[in-house]
Amino acid sequence: MRIFFYLISIITANVITAAFAPLHLGMFIVPMGTLLIGATFIFRDLVQNKYGRAMTYLFIGAALVQSAIVSYILGDTLLIVFASALSFAVAETTDTEIYTRLKLPMSWRVFYSGLVGGLLDSVIFVVIGLSPIGANFLPWEAVPAAILGQVIVKTLIQAIGAMLLNPISNIFNNKAVSN
Repeated sequence: MRIFFYLISIITANVITAAFAPLHLGMFIVPMGTLLIGATFIFRDLVQNKYGRAMTYLFIGAALVQSAIVSYILGDTLLIVFASALSFAVAETTDTEIYTRLKLPMSWRVFYSGLVGGLLDSVIFVVIGLSPIGANFLPWEAVPAAILGQVIVKTLIQAIGAMLLNPISNIFNNKAVSN
């Protein structure tokens, strides 16, 4: 189920982003799919817990190909598909490596690794995909608001996920100790 949730959250984020206009929250610009992108980092961490780091990289590769195909089918230009794939690869790899190396409770590993992954995902995608360097959907003056809006939403999703995982993780740890 973990793999299914990981893969479906990525596809769903692409579909939602393509189907709905971005939210404008004050000065911030947030694509609707950003709500699920924050969750993908959590699902990836859960996949890694069960299947290990090496297998997680296979799932990241499969998700990357799947995401690029769906993005292209939904009408994104090759430049947007490239920016999405690049930001995904960098963010997921970074999340995986940070999550692996942190010697903290699971909830903190999920939060910190997702925080960095979400930041990288937002910066890379907005600059390469949406700014005047990329598809030119956003003028330079809107780029910081687009990045910051995505980072804030992804961080909130990470925080909520980490808070929810903490009691769940404690239940499993207590069962393991009692067995």
